[in-house]
Amino acid sequence: MSEVVKLSSKDIKSWLESETESIFVPVHAKAQRLLDEMRKTLDNLTEVSKMLLDNSAKEIEKRNMKTYKRARALNKLARLFADRIRQIQMPDKVSYDSFNKFVQETQKAFAVTDVDVRNWFQRISPFFILDRRRFLAIFERAKETLKELNSFLTREYVKTKTLEETFQLIDKLSDLEQQLVSLKEQRTKTENGRALIEREIAETQQKMLDLKSKGSISQLDQTGTEINALCSEVKHSLQYLQKPFIKLQSLATHSGGSGLTPEELSKLNQYLESPFEAFSTEDQGHPILKQILRKLDRSISEGKLKLKPEKIRKAEQAIDNIANKNSLMSLHQKCTDAITRRTQLSTSQEVAATQQDLTKLQEHIANLTRRRGIVETEESSVQRSFNDTFEKIRNHKSEIEKNVFSFMGKTIRIE
Repeated sequence: MSEVVKLSSKDIKSWLESETESIFVPVHAKAQRLLDEMRKTLDNLTEVSKMLLDNSAKEIEKRNMKTYKRARALNKLARLFADRIRQIQMPDKVSYDSFNKFVQETQKAFAVTDVDVRNWFQRISPFFILDRRRFLAIFERAKETLKELNSFLTREYVKTKTLEETFQLIDKLSDLEQQLVSLKEQRTKTENGRALIEREIAETQQKMLDLKSKGSISQLDQTGTEINALCSEVKHSLQYLQKPFIKLQSLATHSGGSGLTPEELSKLNQYLESPFEAFSTEDQGHPILKQILRKLDRSISEGKLKLKPEKIRKAEQAIDNIANKNSLMSLHQKCTDAITRRTQLSTSQEVAATQQDLTKLQEHIANLTRRRGIVETEESSVQRSFNDTFEKIRNHKSEIEKNVFSFMGKTIRIE
């Protein structure tokens, strides 16, 4: 097993050039020499095509009926030759791919020109015989030169194709590694930007907590918590009246006979939708609730409400406790006190100023959150590009290593 040669990606190109110089340089030099020869040959073809064009144009001007039509045909043909040769693109830089492309393009142009010569030169005969011979001689030399290029391409240059592709891969690898460095810097920048925004969000949230824990705003928050607890307590106290209230509401709305006044029906609706608000806004002794309960009790006694016996028993007990024994007096006082305290606190100048500050801080957090979302999107995009580039680098290194082994039989590892 051959020894593994470990190379950095920066050293691989110079190492490979040194190892393959005796093989690659002569082939590359020959490719360049052949292209230079072909360039001269194409220049000669262009010149001889221009000669055909000029001589045929002079004959056209003479208006000699014997040669006029043939001169026009040759003039058109010469113009086609010149245009066709001009469209052949010489490679700016010699490589197997550019050399191969050039040979294929030239072969196509020469093949069409061959057809034109066979079809038209006989029709032009016997006129312009010297001009035609001169063109054919140069054209045949051009075809021979092209044949030499194609032979070199298929027999010699193709052997170094893998090596040349490997050099191209090395150049691409260098570009990718530069991209990776740039992407790493972008990733660090976006990570730092996101961390900065998150730190500012945390600091702003702490400011909000500090504001909420001070003075009247803290008391307002505590009152809100107390009201939430009272809401649950009111709902619990009226739980056995929920179903009877719904039946009574239906009786009052559709059938009549409930005995409820419009004010009582409105309050009943409120008790069903928001028990705490309905209860806490009652006058001292919650008189409307008691009136509703008495009419509910009467409707139950008269059999106007279809309820199960157990529900009737629990409802009658709740009615008795509230309407006759005043079981909710203490709870009602707590509710009204809490509502009054909330109203006083929420209208104080201190709370108004603090809430204004809290609103500004909340808006600032919303803005920071939007900015964080933009940065996170950018961060994800950069990370995807980083991962893709890293994978391409890994694949390029692997392909270079395989190419070197297949061409030279040497095992290398690019680090």
